[in-house]
Amino acid sequence: MEPIENIACGCEARTRSAREGGLPLWAGLILAPLAAGLWWLVYTHLKPAADYITFRLLPLAPGSHLGEAIAFFLYDTPKVIMLLVLVVFGVGVIRSYFSPERTRALLVGKSLLAGNVLAALLGVVTPFCSCSAVPLFIGFVTAGVPLGVTFSFLIAAPMVNEIALGLLYGLVGWKVAALYAATGLSIAVAAGWTIGRLRMEGHIEDWVSQMNAAGGEAVDEKMTWPERIRYGWAAVVEILGRVWKYILIGIALGALIHGFVPEAFMARIMGSGTWWSVPLAVVLGVPMYSNAAGIIPVVEALLGKGAALGSTLAFMMSVIALSLPEMVILRKVLKPRLIATFIVVVAVGILVVGYLFNAVWG
Repeated sequence: MEPIENIACGCEARTRSAREGGLPLWAGLILAPLAAGLWWLVYTHLKPAADYITFRLLPLAPGSHLGEAIAFFLYDTPKVIMLLVLVVFGVGVIRSYFSPERTRALLVGKSLLAGNVLAALLGVVTPFCSCSAVPLFIGFVTAGVPLGVTFSFLIAAPMVNEIALGLLYGLVGWKVAALYAATGLSIAVAAGWTIGRLRMEGHIEDWVSQMNAAGGEAVDEKMTWPERIRYGWAAVVEILGRVWKYILIGIALGALIHGFVPEAFMARIMGSGTWWSVPLAVVLGVPMYSNAAGIIPVVEALLGKGAALGSTLAFMMSVIALSLPEMVILRKVLKPRLIATFIVVVAVGILVVGYLFNAVWG
């Protein structure tokens, strides 16, 4: 079994980067509004620029399959990256006020249901990535956080995070983002509560039970404001460096769907009128490995082609919360029976959400 100290997370690197100096506060106060204005100017001109390149500079006709696919790719690539930078920077500054130790302290001693709700909410705003799944799990369990409460945190953190909500809001609107947040948190709470009631503490790997609480370097909650700004920027560099390739793959797939997949075909496969569209969406999503930044352009394309909202959200949730690589990571600390229970409970929650949305919104 791989030693826990070999499992690194970007949070420590961000903390060190924030301490290494940078622009003075007065320079930041001057540059911040200029940067925000430039961001908005570029963002509002992305669509005309993409259309100009595709249909003026390139010999492609508007309405053609290849032309629409190229225009989608040229428009969505800078749009997703710009939204990602804005969202990650803002939430990175907020995250500088939290540490894994502080999060554990808030969850220790809470009753099952109250702890599940609090853990799911904390999962949205506290530092978490797949590389930190194992150390956080160990730290929570050995600190006395109930197993079910820990799972609520581990489900909510990757599935209902700032990247998912920010990009959904920017690409498909606030209603879908709000629905996704509400249902994702509900799944995290319900799944964690169910696992807690099943009392499966005996299905954690033995080596975990023998460890003391382990945590990485804590985020210094006494940072100065310039240091928090640098922490937020370090988060942008670290996260964008990890996800850019998935963004490009996801946008390329979304462009192919947008340009070449007929609406009637998508309606037959993932429409609300087919009972098997939701299970199919979950089955298709599990083998994929992506994150919110990479999968949301695909979600945008699917909705634009007539896929049902419930089926599309079920696909997105299964990619983020149930991907096989994530299960391999968690296998370091969980025995097979607990892994299987986790998959089944979360999958049932996703199916219920998918069918509910298809029945109500069509």
